Amino acid sequence: MKRFLPLIIFASLCIFLLIGLSLNPKEIPSPFVGKNAPTFHLPVLGKSQESFSPEQMQGKVWLLNVWASWCVSCREEHPILNQLAQQKIIPIVGLNYKDKDPAALEWLARMENPYLLSVVDAAGNVGINYGVYGVPESFLIDSKGKIVHKFIGPLTSALVQNELLPMLAQLNSSTK
Repeated sequence: MKRFLPLIIFASLCIFLLIGLSLNPKEIPSPFVGKNAPTFHLPVLGKSQESFSPEQMQGKVWLLNVWASWCVSCREEHPILNQLAQQKIIPIVGLNYKDKDPAALEWLARMENPYLLSVVDAAGNVGINYGVYGVPESFLIDSKGKIVHKFIGPLTSALVQNELLPMLAQLNSSTK
């Protein structure tokens, strides 16, 4: 039996590896869904004398998008955010995560700015409070300030059509 122990251990590791490979990393459950969005007061990007807190969005369904100028996937997602902003589908607040203000402002000037406003989370503390694993991530927040859904990774056209828009329709119909 002892000589089969390494084989048993190896087989067990292979099974765990196969299970892990079959999981979708974008389906990481968030402990914040269904709970009040963590509160914060942060300076507005480019307007350091102004600040923002989620309480200012009370009564509105909105999207908190965590982004950074150094994030390659954020570039991929940005045209989708611009479309949402142009169509006025949902107010989008940016959380500029662990970035430098000049780089973030230059990036928004070059790529267009889809955000109602963007706040500065230079140290990443607010991102930690929201359970951010990496950028981009987006949080759909209802009119009462509860997190309805967490989108991990870049928003895509398919994700907007198949998930975000139906959730928005449901949230907007329940608030009427």
